[in-house]
Order: sequence, then structure tokens, then C-alpha cells
Amino acid sequence: MTYNLLAVVYPPLIGPGIQPTANPVGVLETIISTIVGVLTIVAVIFFAIQIIFAGYSFISSEGDAKKMEEARKKLTEGVLGVFIVVIALGAAALIGRLTGLGGNVLDLQSLLSKLKIQP
Repeated sequence: MTYNLLAVVYPPLIGPGIQPTANPVGVLETIISTIVGVLTIVAVIFFAIQIIFAGYSFISSEGDAKKMEEARKKLTEGVLGVFIVVIALGAAALIGRLTGLGGNVLDLQSLLSKLKIQP
């Protein structure tokens, strides 16, 4: 790698000590992005399971008003949870784009390939 400064080409600086091989900010960004992505996926799966259980509670309530009210509450909480996760993810993507941080927080394919889940 060479550096161009005032139309003069300088060779890369090499000296004693540890040579930087990676950008530490980039590494930290990757770690935080991966953690947020995994937690987002876990949250969506959790709330989807809550919605399924709420549906089962509706079916098994057998017309009991109290059980139906509990099932309705579980369903509302599950749908609201998924909605909040999606809105938070969209807001993070919007803030990232507006601040110029780049990256696509909605790119689950790259997240799964980083985690080596995808074949």
C-alpha cells in the first residue's frame, strides 16, 4: 500500500512494534452489529412463539370469558412486541443512514453467513 501526498508517492511506514492488521473500530462495530442482529432474531422468534401460544389459549379457552381475556392479552403483547422490534430495527437503520455510518442492519443474509448458519 502506498500513500499519495502532494503528488509524491511514499512507501508504507514500517517500523518496530505491532503492525496494525485490522481497524479496531471496525472490529467493535462488527461485534456490536452481530450481537444486535442475534438479539433481534431471538426477540422476533420469542414473540412469534408467544403469538402461537396465545392462539392455542384462545382455542383451549372453551368459551370461558376469563381465559379468553388472558389469551387476548397474550396476543396483544406478542403482536406489540414484534411491532416494537421491527420499529426499533427500522429506526436503527434510519439513524445509521442519516449519520452516514453505512451498513445495512436489515441484511440478515450477511449476519447468518457471519454466524455460519447458512449453508
